[in-house]
Parts: sequence; C-alpha cells; structure tokens
Amino acid sequence: MLDPRIYRAAFVPVVLAIVALAFSLYDQQGPLGSSLAPDAFNAQNAWATMQGLSRDYPDRTPGSSSDTALAGRVEQILGRHGFSVSTDVFSGRTADGKRTLETVVAQRPGFSSRAIVVVAHRDALGQTATADMSGTATLLEMARVLSGRTLKRNVVLASTSASVGAAGAVRLAHRLAGSVDAVLVLGDLASSHLRQPLVVPWSDGQVLAPPVLRNTVQTALGAQAGLASGSTGLAGQFAHLAFPVTPTEQGPFGEKGEPAVLLSASGERPPADDAPVSLDRLSAFGRTALQTVGALEDSPSVPGPEAYLIYDGKVVPGWAIRILVLSLMLPVLAAAIDGLARARRRRVPVGRWIAALGLCSLPFAVIVGALILLRVTALLHVAPPEPVDTGLVSPHTVGIAILVSIVCLLAVSGAALRPLLTRLARRATAGPAATGPQASGAVVAVPLVMCSATFALWVGHPFTAALIIPALNLWTWALAPEAGLPRALRWALVLTGFAPLMLIAVYYAVTLGLGPIDLAWSGVLMVAGGHIGAFSALTWSVLLGCTVVAVTIAAQVARAQRERELPITVRGPITYAGPGSLGGTESALRR
Repeated sequence: MLDPRIYRAAFVPVVLAIVALAFSLYDQQGPLGSSLAPDAFNAQNAWATMQGLSRDYPDRTPGSSSDTALAGRVEQILGRHGFSVSTDVFSGRTADGKRTLETVVAQRPGFSSRAIVVVAHRDALGQTATADMSGTATLLEMARVLSGRTLKRNVVLASTSASVGAAGAVRLAHRLAGSVDAVLVLGDLASSHLRQPLVVPWSDGQVLAPPVLRNTVQTALGAQAGLASGSTGLAGQFAHLAFPVTPTEQGPFGEKGEPAVLLSASGERPPADDAPVSLDRLSAFGRTALQTVGALEDSPSVPGPEAYLIYDGKVVPGWAIRILVLSLMLPVLAAAIDGLARARRRRVPVGRWIAALGLCSLPFAVIVGALILLRVTALLHVAPPEPVDTGLVSPHTVGIAILVSIVCLLAVSGAALRPLLTRLARRATAGPAATGPQASGAVVAVPLVMCSATFALWVGHPFTAALIIPALNLWTWALAPEAGLPRALRWALVLTGFAPLMLIAVYYAVTLGLGPIDLAWSGVLMVAGGHIGAFSALTWSVLLGCTVVAVTIAAQVARAQRERELPITVRGPITYAGPGSLGGTESALRR
C-alpha cells in the first residue's frame, strides 16, 4: 500500500536541510571582561559565616521555623550592607509537601534598570549540611563587597528555599521576569570533592544559557580556581534539549527566558549532608562568582537563552535542527498520505486501525489524568513544580502504591486489549502474500497517527520530536508484510526505534545516579507536578499506544513469515501422509 518511490523522493528536502545545517554553524561569543577585583572577596569571612549559620540552624527543611528564622537573619545582614530588602511569603509545593516559604530579595540600584541576579538557597533536607550553606555565605560576602561600589546595573541578591523541586526559584523567576540581564545561581561552593560540570547551563525548557554567559563563568573559574568547568558531549547536550530535566535552580529562570547558569562544585547533583568542605575551595569559587558579577555588570546586555548545540567549538543553531527534524518527517508523511488515498480508492478499512490505536493509548491517558488529579486534590503531596533528584525524594508508601497501581493498570489493560490486538494482527497477515486489505490498513494507520503526534510535538518541542524520528521511519517499513524483510532485520528495525529513548534514560540514570525505580518515580513526579504539561503527556500517550500496536503487528508478521518459511518434510496427498502414500507397499508390489 505504501509506495517506496514516493518515500525516497521525499528525502530531497532532507538533503537540503543537511546542507543548511552544515552552513549554519558559527563561532561562540567570547567571555566578558571585568573591572572588579576578585581579591576583594574575603574567604575567611565567608567561611566563618558558613560554619556559623550551619551550626546555628542545623535543621533547615523548607518552610520550617529554623528556615524562617534563617531568612530573617539573611534579611538583617543584607540590610546592614545598604541593600533595599523585601520578602515574599507564599505557599509552595516542596519535597515535604505544601509549605509556607519565604524568599528574601535585596537590591542595590545602578544606572541601568536591567538587573544582574545572584541566587543562593539556604535550605537543606538533611541535618547541618555545611556545604549547602556555602552559597548563602558567598552571597552575604558579595553583598559586603558590592556595598561600597557604584554600580552600572541593578544588582539583586536573592535567598530562596525549597531548592529540591525549585519552588522558591520558580516563584522568583515569575516575579523578576522581563527585567533581568543574567542570573548566576550559587550552589555548593565549598565541597572538597568535585563533580563535573561545574558550570551548569541547562534549563527546564528546550533552551540553554547563551555561550557568552557560559564562557564568562568558565573563564573566571579557570582564572580564580585553575579548574576547567567540564564539557558535555553532543549526546548529553541533545538529551537536555530533547527531554529537559535539571534538578538545580537555574532551570526555572532559563524556562522563563532569562539567561542563567549554576556554579557548583557538585555539578548537577546536591552535595551530601556530610560532604567535607574546604576553605581554599570556597575562596576560589567565591572569587569566581565575584569576577562573574563584575564582568556582567560592566558588559553590554547578555542575549537570552536559546536552543543550540556545541560541536567542535562551533554553535549549531536550534532553527537548523528544527528544519532537519521536520524534513525527516516528510518522507513518512508523504508515503502515508499517498497510502491513505490508495486505501480510500480501494475501500480498504483504515478507521478500525485508528480506533485500535486510540484504545491502546487510552490506558496511558488515564494514568496521566489520574496523576494530574492526584496533584489537584493534594492526595500526592510530594509533587514539586520542577524535576527533583529522586534520591532525595524517595517514593515511600504512597509513591510505591502509585507505581504498583500504574503497573497493575497497564497489565489489566494489556490483558483486556490482547484479544483485539491479536485478532487485528492476524488479519494484518491475511492473504497468500500477507498483503490483504487489513494489512494495508495497518500500514497506513500507524505511520499516519505517529506523524500527527510527532508533528504536534515538533511545533513546541522540536528536539523532543527528534527522538521519535528513528521509530517513525523504521517502523513504517518494519510493519509492512509486503516489504519482504528478513525476520532478523524486521526486529532490528523495531528495536532500533526504541534506541533514542533508551539512551536518554541511561544518560539521566548515570548523570543523576538514578535506578530504574527512581527513573519511574521521577517521571511520575514530573507529570503530577506539571513539569511535563498535559498536552505533551497526552501526545506521548498516543505515541505509546502506537508503540503497542506496532510491536504487536511486527510480531505477528514475523510469526507468519516464519510459518511460511518452514520446510516441507512430508511428501504425498495433503489429506494423507501414512504408509503407502509414496507406494512400495506389499499390496502394490503383488499387483
């Protein structure tokens, strides 16, 4: 039913898109210079502050009385340094459920209305957690240094809470949207043990901090600490753009269109509660932060975050990737539309296959709706607005019950839908050449629905749509009985379609130190917390339904192909294969 000639002809735009991609690369913008002497940062002051605050406020869980008291202490110190201080008290979803949180915002005006924002969290889920207090100590020391300086831009210093789940950062990003030049988030600045990357540019959307901001922080880090920030390979960059997951606080700012990076000795993961700290490390990272703020304050405006990849030192712009992904959808779309026209002329049923795809998508859509309902009704109290390190937010009893319920629902749905899928799959291999009308309907319906869902993702999330492209192209022909592919090749095409999603899962499992259950729980929290929107989640439900149907049909086609390839071991009449079927019996010889 699908015409390979139309499929091949539609690859002409792909060639043009690759040519455009090759010519779209450009050089990165270099780092910004600073006139502020980083030696003004007094590491001894910051060290004493870090040790004193972590000792005076050992239990700093978000929204606790100790966290609130520490917010008042930070407000008092910032006010003494001549900053105009305000507080924002609000109710936010944290790793411990819904809590009343407080954000302290201190501002010193400059000649420009645009602001440079420095953010540090003061909370911790564990006890003492000295390394977690290093960002706040550095923030307070920076306030002392900047208090005697005439500023060219507004400087905003913010102390947030609920760092796991980024509830405080999300609230601050909403309040400051539209007036920010750059955001520097201070994480763990004192740990003796380093974990790359030290400069984290990822956001909670499909954009990254601009190269100029990344290069400015990296240059300052090299100058003050003698450290390389560490680079993420092309695959890792693509993973963060295709499926944005960052449990650190620069993420919400990037999603809101503000250029933001995290400076942290622990990289993308929080430090351990008992992580050893170093005065030399705090000094080096503190001077790095101060040099960065000075460079940003003296420089022209920093461009906003954008989608791009870094390859061999060159920038690959996001628009080139977007065009390439769209062009790779066109061959399947052209072949599917032509196949649909042929099916209509030949009165081949396609609607029943689309209905089957809808039924197979329904269980996944029900799970999405149930998770959203749990958040709305507050039955799932642990549902932060941003991704979290599930090593810190374990499932516990409620989470395990939710995961078990999801598995049971999928199992029951699979048992209920199996007879329908088996019947349809058998019809898909009907006919002497396995090219009956039912097979034609399946071959048209699956790529058509997958194309529609992939295009819906591509409109807002082109890098996410790129994950579906291999399955979209490979499964179109793996499901076609008339393609005459060997069984091994057919299964290889089906399994290769899963490769991008599996690699993404492995990447995050290794980067964030997550096991299979942690990954599943993280997905539940992202849907329930709203990080994965309802539209995207439902689109993925349709794609998962297509996956179930595609695998079922591929298995049935391979089974039918194996049966046709079985060798004939018995000769003679079809209805009889016993003694005498080939002659040579005694009765025959006597005659």
